Amino acid sequence: MASISLSNVVKRYAAVSKDKLATQVIHGVTAEIVDGEFVVIIGPSGCGKSTLLRMVAGLEEVTEGQIKIGERVVNDLEPAERDIAMVFQNYALYPHMTVEGNMAYGLKIAKVPKDEIKRRVDKAAATLELSHLLTRRPGQLSGGQRQRVAMGRAIVREPQVFLFDEPLSNLDAKLRAQTRLEIQKLHRELGITSLFVTHDQVEAMTLAERILILNAGVIEQFDTPDNVYKKPASTFVASFIGSPPMNLIPQSGNDAGKILGVRPEHLNIVPVPVDGSWTVKVQTTELLGAERLIYAKYDDAPIVIRVDSDAVTPTIGETLHVMPRADQLHWFDAKTEKRIA
Repeated sequence: MASISLSNVVKRYAAVSKDKLATQVIHGVTAEIVDGEFVVIIGPSGCGKSTLLRMVAGLEEVTEGQIKIGERVVNDLEPAERDIAMVFQNYALYPHMTVEGNMAYGLKIAKVPKDEIKRRVDKAAATLELSHLLTRRPGQLSGGQRQRVAMGRAIVREPQVFLFDEPLSNLDAKLRAQTRLEIQKLHRELGITSLFVTHDQVEAMTLAERILILNAGVIEQFDTPDNVYKKPASTFVASFIGSPPMNLIPQSGNDAGKILGVRPEHLNIVPVPVDGSWTVKVQTTELLGAERLIYAKYDDAPIVIRVDSDAVTPTIGETLHVMPRADQLHWFDAKTEKRIA
């Protein structure tokens, strides 16, 4: 196992013609991932998260800065020399090989002794509950089973670092939830340093020990899931993490220059106006099983209120009075969009 150190890492693609400038997609990323840590990289499409992961893997060149795995600078090393294993969105299994053959193939190429290959494959298969499927071929497996085989192929390498590039994207919601639990269990048992890229915040919040949030190639926040949710470092993080996201309300008058943030679950409906309450107008509602979302307007700002599903359903156009919880308010600078302590 090993730590991962990113020091002022930049990725820039050369101009494709004289009329166009070079394109920079990663802007000086610096982060330390400690030995054995599970870090999730998340951000919107095009933010550079997969590019950053591919630079760690050696599949993309580093334009500037330094990447270390353990004590080694790996900028100029080939992927095979970095002692990493990667799990992709595409399972990339050999259809003519059995599960056992797919898991063992990389070790055979590396000329690992047969007894050692069998030991590693059997151990990984037992960990991933694949022992009874070793003689099957990929076409006889479900999507979730194929992804477990892909993970098993990575595990038998016994690498210093696991790199996951949106490995659950091809699975349905139920299988995604099941596979998340398996990945959690796997990390607890193996304790191998892991970088996991996803666009799904549920995956990020449930899997990560720390979350690295990227926005246009820049780190917005690198923190625990709890702090990312409860103490977002910027309006971007506040609006990106959470479903529905935090309500962000520009202030006027004496509070001009600030933005007020409050989570939907921290707005309580009150029967009559009181000091500090807001008067809002209902736009629509959405039932989500155990809870209901009320979409409303406060002045000109759209807001969302989360209530229990057994609460009285308001009608469209109805006026409600809501009281934000005073201990759950967040303030951001309107100019920098950064959190105000």
